[in-house]
Amino acid sequence: MLPLTQKDQPIVQKLLSAGCCSRCILRFCCVRVQSAYRRPNTENSQDSTEPTEENNKSHNAPGSEAPEEPPSKRTKLESEDEAAAELKDEESNVCVVCLGILQEFCGPAQAAKVCVCVCVSVCVCVCVSVQKGLTLDKDDVIQVKEAFKWIMQGLVAKELGGVSVVTKSAFEVGVEFTHEATDSDCHFLASVCPDCFKPTKNKQSVFTRMAVIKALEKTSDGRFLKLYPCPPVQPSSSCSLQDIQCLHTSVFVAGRYNKFCRSLPQTPWVIDGERRMESSVEELIAAPILSAFRANGFNFSSSGREDVDVRTLGNGRPFAMEILNPHKSRFNRAEMKQLQETINKSSDKIRVRDLQVVSREAMSRMKEGEEEKTKSYTALIWTQKPIRSEDITFIDDIKELTLDQKTPLRVLHRRALAVRQRVIHSMNTRFLDPHHFYLGLKTQAGTYIKEFVHGDFGRTNPNLCQLLKTDTDILELDVESVDVDWPPAIPE
Repeated sequence: MLPLTQKDQPIVQKLLSAGCCSRCILRFCCVRVQSAYRRPNTENSQDSTEPTEENNKSHNAPGSEAPEEPPSKRTKLESEDEAAAELKDEESNVCVVCLGILQEFCGPAQAAKVCVCVCVSVCVCVCVSVQKGLTLDKDDVIQVKEAFKWIMQGLVAKELGGVSVVTKSAFEVGVEFTHEATDSDCHFLASVCPDCFKPTKNKQSVFTRMAVIKALEKTSDGRFLKLYPCPPVQPSSSCSLQDIQCLHTSVFVAGRYNKFCRSLPQTPWVIDGERRMESSVEELIAAPILSAFRANGFNFSSSGREDVDVRTLGNGRPFAMEILNPHKSRFNRAEMKQLQETINKSSDKIRVRDLQVVSREAMSRMKEGEEEKTKSYTALIWTQKPIRSEDITFIDDIKELTLDQKTPLRVLHRRALAVRQRVIHSMNTRFLDPHHFYLGLKTQAGTYIKEFVHGDFGRTNPNLCQLLKTDTDILELDVESVDVDWPPAIPE
């Protein structure tokens, strides 16, 4: 039964004609009574009854408008015959919004399957991974997930005899769906925003959820409607249930690392399918952490990255790791300190400090305002013409030098061609001999230091060659500091 008021009737009719199922209609009408969703679809499409006190509360919740009609005037669908006809159509049609997930997979049978996974855990958070089916509205994939989670929480709790099912817990039940929809459903987006769909070595398809969301955000509503029908075409089949897994929720670890080796990449270096270096910063840090957390995998990120031949000194570079499916998830400060020591003893090429467990929300602080942050470097410079100490002292007086940097040739294969403005805030020099000196720089994050020194065939302007009126090159480069105030320092 639909706990809807008279004012909802035009919305109901519109959604029914668009091909929405009854549970999606309830969602769009902001019905918050969970019992309404637990009813079979056949009952949800029947005539409404008198509202319960719970329904009144849901419609009169803070921030929502009170219904204009008294409870006795709760609406029916136009007539019993019309309701029966609509119900028959709904039973035979796949919902254009949820692709059948809320029609076929939100019943006691599916709840019982989830309970098999739940029973091995104390509490669970039910989540959904909807793969493909990317013709949904840009926000609706997330909303379908939330609706499925909410409905299934109630069903699972009922199936378990009242066992509490909470959203913040040590475990997560992942329910994976697939749909026969193919990547071709999104090809029209690729023509609108080609930069959003670039192949990467770790992705089987360029049409990932994040790529589609990014493209939709860049596409105006008017242009979208010209390229794709709204409402969408009725799907010929619903999603199919592929797998149910009970997993530990991710744990997030952060810290800072130093890199002392000039032949160590930050991440595994694979070119044309061949590995070029035996290890990486990522792997040296991750191996002890995965062992300690007894995890299945990880995702590594950092505040920028250094080239393979560049050292990272000073306080180090902030990094963060998402630990996937950890079988041990609780570490106190002493245990984290011991884990940090284990990492540092495992290799003399890197060192980690301030290792700590952080929240998912805190992870975003590492990337916030990243380009506005500053970084400090020391470079060993070679000059073609002999120089004297007094020839380079003028560089110390240069402040707030703005560079126009065209995408460097060495990264053009993986970065879009563009001219980026970057600022060198200050520089200082230390003379060594007629052909060498040290150059210290404090720059805006994202500045290409090597290209500033040698000019990159004129792609960076101004550059050090122009300033000194001779060819220059960089022999060594060290990152001295990354000025990001995260993660918090841990006292020794």
